[in-house]
Amino acid sequence: MPKIHHTAIIEDNVTIGAGTSIWDNVHIRHDTEIGEECIVGEKSYIAYGVKIGDRVKINAMVYVCNAVTIEDGVMISAGTIFTNDRFPRATTPDLKELRSSDPDEHTLPTLVREGATIGAAATIGNDLTIGRFAMVGMGSVVTKSVPDFHLVIGTPARSIGAVCRCGQLIARFPDDSPANCAYLNCPECDREYSVHNSEVSESLLHVHTVTDGEVFAGA
Repeated sequence: MPKIHHTAIIEDNVTIGAGTSIWDNVHIRHDTEIGEECIVGEKSYIAYGVKIGDRVKINAMVYVCNAVTIEDGVMISAGTIFTNDRFPRATTPDLKELRSSDPDEHTLPTLVREGATIGAAATIGNDLTIGRFAMVGMGSVVTKSVPDFHLVIGTPARSIGAVCRCGQLIARFPDDSPANCAYLNCPECDREYSVHNSEVSESLLHVHTVTDGEVFAGA
């Protein structure tokens, strides 16, 4: 069974998986799905219709709005804010009526792929994807999609390198950007990756590079 603090507000039709912990003063809106073995830190808000996978860590004071999907194994650090409306207004143009908060054509989705990490106090834009095992630096403002395994920092966030599944930096961009078809090994866990035009992917073969730049697969 999930563990839910007595101060948490859980609305109707919320699904919470086994082994998940919901801490104090969390508010989870209706029709949200949270997987197994997750942690939702204190004073976090999760809007209606959000989908969260298994073994996700959401730290304190995180705001997750409608139209966000978070896959398995994601870490969202304290103070992160998601957004879903690129041009929000409080009222109709004549200022006489509040705009509805219900989703409409202006509500844009955000997808956080498996294994990604979002640093503390980051702001995440909408109509974008944060790639598999990508890492967003603390305080960054993400305005466009982040490729798999990329490390992004800044306002707006920009790619400065590549990270391993284990979180270690394996390459920096652009000063020492690896050449096309370069192969890299993580200094921490020795996993191997290939880089082509700054696209980082996990390598299944041991690869050797010869002096003239040719690349071939080895046993």
